[in-house]
Amino acid sequence: MSLGPIMLDLEGPRLLPEERELLSHPLTGGVILFSRNYRTPEQLSALVADIHGVREPQLLVAVDHEGGSVQRFREGFTVLPAARRFGEIHDRDPDRAWALAEACGWLMAAELRAHDVDFSFAPVLDLGKGRSRVIGDRAFHRDPKTVARLAGAVVRGMKRAGMASVGKHFPGHGTVEADSHVDIPIDSRTLETILSRDLIPFARMIRSGLPAMMPAHVIYPKVDKRPAGFSPVWLRSVLRGQLGFQGAIFSDDITMAGAAWAGDSIERAKSALNAGCDMVLVCNNRQGVQEILAGLVEYHDPVSALRLARLHGHGKYHRAELLARAEHRQAAALLCALESEPELDLHDDRPI
Repeated sequence: MSLGPIMLDLEGPRLLPEERELLSHPLTGGVILFSRNYRTPEQLSALVADIHGVREPQLLVAVDHEGGSVQRFREGFTVLPAARRFGEIHDRDPDRAWALAEACGWLMAAELRAHDVDFSFAPVLDLGKGRSRVIGDRAFHRDPKTVARLAGAVVRGMKRAGMASVGKHFPGHGTVEADSHVDIPIDSRTLETILSRDLIPFARMIRSGLPAMMPAHVIYPKVDKRPAGFSPVWLRSVLRGQLGFQGAIFSDDITMAGAAWAGDSIERAKSALNAGCDMVLVCNNRQGVQEILAGLVEYHDPVSALRLARLHGHGKYHRAELLARAEHRQAAALLCALESEPELDLHDDRPI
């Protein structure tokens, strides 16, 4: 049995019998965890071990753990700064910003790997133009080259801790005001304009070997009428063809309003997979998960399964030993100290 193309969520802090059955389905390939799945470090380790023990090969276990407002586990974990803090520091001291970003990537990944979580959906590669509320301070900076450098530092830290990284939200969510969780954002720029700015961080990270990518639920009508996550133009022609991306592609959650374009649950899943996604996220919709698992009976893509298998975490830290390490103490102290530093305003979009 190989990893299937569906990543689903769980209701609470432990596996329910019906969830165990869903995880055993051959089309399931992973689990995404949320705050509702976390109580204590010990409970998290037990839950992940239970998930990994359901079948072979082990299911992927992922979480959104970027830092700032998007950090699912807090009690017992180092509270991580939002990405924009590194951009603010970069404007004053680039070397310090790169070192802090790498330390943050390592710390985030090491703490998650101590509980055997395979990867975090990070880093954000969108540009911080001050227009997108849902991106906001999750973006490192408004300058694409600065975003690429800081994201690259985070990725290096994650890799040192044995964790794969996932760049998001291709080809860029930073220019639209609408939130794809509740609306269908539209970006009316041309492909040439997007290539000249927003795609710079994605292209640079791809050249550095980024192992996975998540497209945006945004429509770019001058390129394709379909949202990027359902668009073979974006995923097959631009991402894989033009940019040469070889890693895994994860859809964003197909229950979001930005995915409504594709139809019902099974139509959304099929559209995302046909467009070029290797794995589809289905969150907060148990009925939708069941419909998709029943409706994709003939799906089989060994190349996608191979891409996904490369995302398992490598090595594992014992939590007590990790917390006692000098590297952990130093990294945590550096990141916590950022809270006392003044913040700068990076919300303008001046020419660069």
